[in-house]
Amino acid sequence: MKGMSTSFSGSENNIVSLTKTPAFVKIIGFSFLCLSLLIILRSFSSDITTVSNPTTPSLKFPMSFTSAPTAGDNPSPPPSAAAAVPELRQPGMERTGIVDENGAMTNEFVVGEFDEEVIDSVVDEKNGSDENGGGVLRGKLGKFKVCDESMRDYIPCLDNMEGSLERHCPPKGKGLDCMVPWPKGYKLRITWPKSRDEIWLSNVARTPFAKGKAGNKWVVRKGDKYIFPGDRTQFAQGVNQYLDQISKMVPEIAFGQRTRVVMDISCGIASFGAYLMDRNVSTLSIATKDVSNNQIQFALERGVPAMFAAFTTHRLLYPSQAFDMIHCSRCSINWTRDDGILLLEVNRMLRAGGYFIWAAEPVHKHEENLFAQLKEMEDLTRCLCWELLKKEGDIYIWRKPLNNSCYLSHAPAVQPSLCSAGDDPDNVWNVNITKCITQLPENGYGANVTAWPARLHSPPDRLFSIKMDAELSRREIYKAESNFWYAVIKGYVGAFRWETLNLRNVLDMRAVYGGFAAALHDFNFDCWVMNVVPVSGPNTLPVLYDRGFIGVMHDWCEPFATYPRTYDLVHAAALFSVEKNRCNVTTIMLEIDRILRPGGRVYIRDTTPVIEELVEIAQALGWVSFKYDSSEGPHSNWKLLIGEKRL
Repeated sequence: MKGMSTSFSGSENNIVSLTKTPAFVKIIGFSFLCLSLLIILRSFSSDITTVSNPTTPSLKFPMSFTSAPTAGDNPSPPPSAAAAVPELRQPGMERTGIVDENGAMTNEFVVGEFDEEVIDSVVDEKNGSDENGGGVLRGKLGKFKVCDESMRDYIPCLDNMEGSLERHCPPKGKGLDCMVPWPKGYKLRITWPKSRDEIWLSNVARTPFAKGKAGNKWVVRKGDKYIFPGDRTQFAQGVNQYLDQISKMVPEIAFGQRTRVVMDISCGIASFGAYLMDRNVSTLSIATKDVSNNQIQFALERGVPAMFAAFTTHRLLYPSQAFDMIHCSRCSINWTRDDGILLLEVNRMLRAGGYFIWAAEPVHKHEENLFAQLKEMEDLTRCLCWELLKKEGDIYIWRKPLNNSCYLSHAPAVQPSLCSAGDDPDNVWNVNITKCITQLPENGYGANVTAWPARLHSPPDRLFSIKMDAELSRREIYKAESNFWYAVIKGYVGAFRWETLNLRNVLDMRAVYGGFAAALHDFNFDCWVMNVVPVSGPNTLPVLYDRGFIGVMHDWCEPFATYPRTYDLVHAAALFSVEKNRCNVTTIMLEIDRILRPGGRVYIRDTTPVIEELVEIAQALGWVSFKYDSSEGPHSNWKLLIGEKRL
């Protein structure tokens, strides 16, 4: 027993000595490190997304922003354009990416160049090919036919009734059923800002407008291009000198700060809006559709925001107090006709405290008629309580009041009268213009927006005037939407190399609060976004304009009021799952194809069944398309469809 005791004691001493050796300590440390890494990897394994080539860090998309955040949610403040890209983690959103050299998850990676041969082989394998090498779709849909050459500039709701400026869309079942062709010799657009001054001759219609303008000083034909000299416009001294003159006349206009969103009526070739962009002003140029006048097509090809709008019997599709300034230079509109009904519509859209600038025709052109019209204009603006701030030559600048005090002081017999309290000035879809003065909100909503660029991320007061299923959580919803799209665009930049796309004309088919457009601005994309608010959802248009963006109300069961080949990027999030209950999704996809430029991209986020249906339609349209899983993996109910319309 003594020997055994001695032996055991010696063994114990040996074990104690062993545990003190450096080698033993390293073994134990390495074991703990391996165990820790195993636990970390197992915890992240559910977040890793499996996608088809190329790999991308996709993000979970909240299809509705109308529910209140759960307890404990604390959305981070909206990002600043000047700030460095932060590490964002949205409430309820899973991070995806790859493991870096330190074993941590990261989405800071770049997918390499697309292999054109691989993509083409995938397309050929998916579609099959005929003996001539052409694609033959295997599935329920065949290839859509190409429309007749005469329809290359077809605008469905404006080209089916001769001589009418109003929308008259084709009856149900009689809409577009083919792909609108592009002109022979069509070329990929010239990129901005070079496109402001020159466009390809072959990309615009050979209408009398093009031929006529090419012979005057506004547009110069040079080889295979149209050139737009900045000092040769309807403004005698050039656009920049004209803008400088306005700034000197009324310095409070403060382009790019107080004045951010502008409407230019009867815009010509949109040089006014094109040059205002240099001053951080977003200008929507509008004009009527005229068979002898393709000025909107010129504007869009240049890369300037523009669309059709007719001053006739219906309200324009923009909310009340949308524009900080409305401009009309020699626009040939008789503002005083029919008791000033058209100027009353301008008053509805003009922000409280906003400016109306009218450059009248020179008096010597129609001296007697013009003097009478000027007198009527001064009388009418006085009834509207507009203050004439400055008159210099043919330029008049008025300012709209900030509240209703002047209106309420009018005698009951004074015309025009105030609109009734039940009139909703933001109700614009198929609503007739009324001969009354739109009242301003008593709470000051719309008048008290902050200066640009602070207004980009400041939740505006009119957020609380929107009819939707949320009350106290609206600011949180607004911020969460901004943060979500910021994270998504960050992923697109890293995975799909968006910085190489040279985006310019962008369409967001379901804009909600404009978070997608705000993210593009924060990442310094030199583009503009047409934010569409569908009639099937809450009317968030006032918030978009208070934020400093442009947008329009639209029903996607009808064609959009623009030329074919308008947009470089069409974005649709959670749109089709809503609209499929109202109209045929194939019709919407054909409309996207019509307004998408050759070489343009389509990004659609929606539910799995919807995306599966859209994939087949995209193939029938001849798009090169790819489908991606969400961050929840291949069994998630959300997918991303990316399509490219090849030239």
